[in-house]
Order: sequence, then C-alpha cells, then structure tokens
Amino acid sequence: MQIRKAIPADAESIMQIFRQAQTGLRVQGVNQWQNGYPNMEIVDMDIMSGNCLVCVVNGLIGASFVLTFEPEATYDRIYSGQWLSEGQYGVIHRMAAADEFKGRGLGAEMIEMAEQIALSRGIRSIKVDTHRDNNPMQNLLRNNEFQYCGVIYLDDGQERLAFEKLF
Repeated sequence: MQIRKAIPADAESIMQIFRQAQTGLRVQGVNQWQNGYPNMEIVDMDIMSGNCLVCVVNGLIGASFVLTFEPEATYDRIYSGQWLSEGQYGVIHRMAAADEFKGRGLGAEMIEMAEQIALSRGIRSIKVDTHRDNNPMQNLLRNNEFQYCGVIYLDDGQERLAFEKLF
C-alpha cells in the first residue's frame, strides 16, 4: 500500500468512495453525509489544494482523506469538555475507505501518515470531529489513541463529537 497526494485523475474514484460511504452511513441510520456532501466540487477543491491524500492498494484507490493545518473556526468553541492542547494542530476531514477495502487497516495507516506529515511540520496534535452516531469512525479514533474532548458545532449548527490526539 502507498499513500500519496491525490491528483485530478483520482477524483472519480474518490467520489465513488464517498458515495459508498454515504450509502453505508444511511444504512446504519447515521445522518452524516446525507445532504449531498461531500460532492465532486469539494473533491476537486481538496485535490487542487494539495490536502487530499489517497491510499493506493494494488493499483486501486482504496481510501481517501484530507489533512489540513489551517485553524478550524468551528473548533474555536468546544462544549462539554476541552481540547487537550492549544496551538497548532492538523485536522483530518473526509476520511473514507471503499467497501472492498474496509477492515484492512487503511484507517490506521491514514492516521499514521497524518501524524508523520504533522511531525514533519513540527506539529504534535491532530483533531477530528465526527457524527455522534458514526460508531465505526469513533472506534477507529479510539483504537488509534484519540481522546474524546467534547462537542463542536458546524457552521450549519450540526453537532459533532470532537477528538484529539497528541504525539
């Protein structure tokens, strides 16, 4: 397996992974990614920004995630808890694996790569948020030493559980 920056030719494969994730979340009764988000416009912007990474397994894109280092405005206020740290941090967004690659450890590999990239920038914190009902993502985070920190609200008012890992 290789993790690399996404290129424009990857966009349709990434979108296919997101469509599978949207369906999977809907089947599980999770009201996350059910409103047309993420869409191809977002995928294209993520690729052009250089923040989108893909996991390539046997020549196929098996998973994708976005890693940013700009402050996240919705993280400025956290409720029913607090962040583990202040200062610079990385943020993982839009992490998903294709159905055929689930259960192969790609999530842990993506988190490890995010940590390596953050460390290369002198940053020792990664923050993530997810839907309260997205148990697979919460399990992935906890299994990779993220700690639950509290609740944040997206710009549209939706609640998300906030996690952080220091390394």
